[in-house]
Order: sequence, then C-alpha cells, then structure tokens
Amino acid sequence: MLFTPPAPGGQVLIQTRRGSLVQDRFPDLVAAALDQLPPGLVLDGELLVWDPEAGALSFEALQRRAAARARGAAILAAAFPAYFVAFDVLQVDGVETMTLPYRERRRRLEVLFSAHALTAPWTLCPQTTDLSTAQEWLQAWTDVSGVEGLVIKPLTSKYLPNYRGWTKVRRRDTTEAIIGAISGTLTRPQLLVLGPATTTPAAYGRWAVPSRCARSRHAWSRSAWRPPSPGTRGPGALRRVVGLPRCPGRHPGAPGCGGGDQC
Repeated sequence: MLFTPPAPGGQVLIQTRRGSLVQDRFPDLVAAALDQLPPGLVLDGELLVWDPEAGALSFEALQRRAAARARGAAILAAAFPAYFVAFDVLQVDGVETMTLPYRERRRRLEVLFSAHALTAPWTLCPQTTDLSTAQEWLQAWTDVSGVEGLVIKPLTSKYLPNYRGWTKVRRRDTTEAIIGAISGTLTRPQLLVLGPATTTPAAYGRWAVPSRCARSRHAWSRSAWRPPSPGTRGPGALRRVVGLPRCPGRHPGAPGCGGGDQC
C-alpha cells in the first residue's frame, strides 16, 4: 500500500501487507510519488521488480530490494527498477473512499491515472466485466513469468481491512502421467519415476535416483524404461525393472555398505 503526504513536503510511505514500512528500500518509487502523485492519496496495489537482463519480472530481485538498506537500496534501484500496479484507491484528496462500492472506487482510480497522465512506474491494473476477455487473459497473460492468474471482485463490495473480499483464480496446467515407481513411502514420496500416458508398449522418461547410503554421494540415472509391474516401488524396484546396478559397496568412507536396496 502506498501513502502520499497530506501536504507538500511530507513523507511518502510504502507499507507491506504485514504492516512493515519499506519506503527506504524503494527510493525510486518515493521520488516518482513525490513528482507525479497528488497529496492525500492512498493506493492499494502490488510492487513488482523488473530484471532488464532477463527481460522479465523477478521475485528474487524484489526480495533483494526489500531487504536492502541505505546505499544498497539506491544501487539496486538502478539495477532493478520497481513498479507499482494499482488495484484500488482508498483515499483521494484526503477523502476516504473505502465505504464506496468497488465500481465507484475503480472509476476514481481510472480518473486519477487519466487526470495526472500517470506512466511508469505507475500501472493501472487492467479490469474487465466480460467473461470471454477474462478467459483470454487467464490463458494468454499467465504465460508471463510472475503472473499467476486473475482476481475477481464484486462490483458492489466495500473495502474491508484485514478481510479477503475477493477470489483468486490461478491458471493450472495439467497432464496425465504414469507413476512407474517411487522412493519413500506412499504417503510421503521423495522421488517419482514418471512416464507419459501412452498406449505403446514402452514409454520414455528421465529420472535420477540418488543413493540412500548415508555416506554415499553417487546417483544412478537411466533414460529408456518400461513401466514396472504393479506393486513394485522404491530404488530396489527400479533396479529390478530397468536394470540399474546395485551399489558396489566400495565407495570411500562407507564401510559396511551392503549394497542392498537401502543404499
């Protein structure tokens, strides 16, 4: 959340959802707020950080900036610029708007961006009431790294602090696979051997089965495999199905390794 001072010369505040003040870590946004935003404004939104080299949003860079102090904050601001995506407006010209329906708050937010010709680092979060458009956004826009899905808000809702009055719809891509074997238990598997669901006699997959001997550092891996028979599981089952070698028991520092399935 971002707060501009009620009068010129005051301090811009940037607050996380947990209540921490982090404006000292985002000097670029503070400078842009003093230069472009009117006084007495409260915006609800999300901070994003762009990685110019990767050409993508970077959550790691956001974490680095959120943890920076003083000199480090200015250096990171130059390397990884921050942006503020505005979702809602809670106060305009010192007048609280939280009791207004979301439809009206959204209208005032759009007027704010238009009247002040706001550009980067300020971004107005897109909105639609058209279902087909929302479905297109869910499929196309979530290809961008860092974009999870859509947020759905009732147009008549008030803004209630500490209350989640909206629904998040995440994009979920699924596929079918055959579980050939596991290591660990059935309720808490550690590794899975997966193959594509196919009607052909043999499937193709890749996996790595790390040795479980406490002092061993080697790992076995193979590429071509056939689905194991029902009831087989664990590294021992993998060896029986695809012919993985048993642990030779001769790796340094592991006397007493019996080369069994537990290794």
